[in-house]
Amino acid sequence: MLRILKFFALAILITGFSAKAIAQVSATATSSATIVTPITIANQANMNFGNIAVNSSAGTVVLPAAAAPARTVTGGCTLPATAGTVSSARFNVTGQTGYTYAITLPASASLTGPGAPMTANAFVSSPTVALGGVLTGGAQLLYVGATLNVGASQTAGAYTTGAAFTVTVNYN
Repeated sequence: MLRILKFFALAILITGFSAKAIAQVSATATSSATIVTPITIANQANMNFGNIAVNSSAGTVVLPAAAAPARTVTGGCTLPATAGTVSSARFNVTGQTGYTYAITLPASASLTGPGAPMTANAFVSSPTVALGGVLTGGAQLLYVGATLNVGASQTAGAYTTGAAFTVTVNYN
């Protein structure tokens, strides 16, 4: 009887170890990575609101984001027949062909000159911030416009941004 009991104990012990050995299984996997062309942005043209006349009322000059922007004015601002240099800021965005990207525009920029500073705000872009851009063929032109807030009886002269405004692009 003791011999049978030892036999069953040994059988149970062997079965327990073999069940654990059968429960262990393995699998393998590989890893990979793809390095994409970095996204870049380069300035090709600066923003220029052109020549503006102002009377005793404040006003604005709206510069759309376009290759050939047509300005509009409000308030005391008028556009003289001699327009001067008018241009949206233009950037060349390059990167991985077919990739989409997000655009971040500044909130405002200050233009200083002989009179009170003027603020450019309400920045817009083409392609728009809402839609973002697509790097068809690995590149796309990005145009940026804004609204210039001109003070009443603004002093005549040239006004520029002391610090350049920043436009940021990033892959989606």
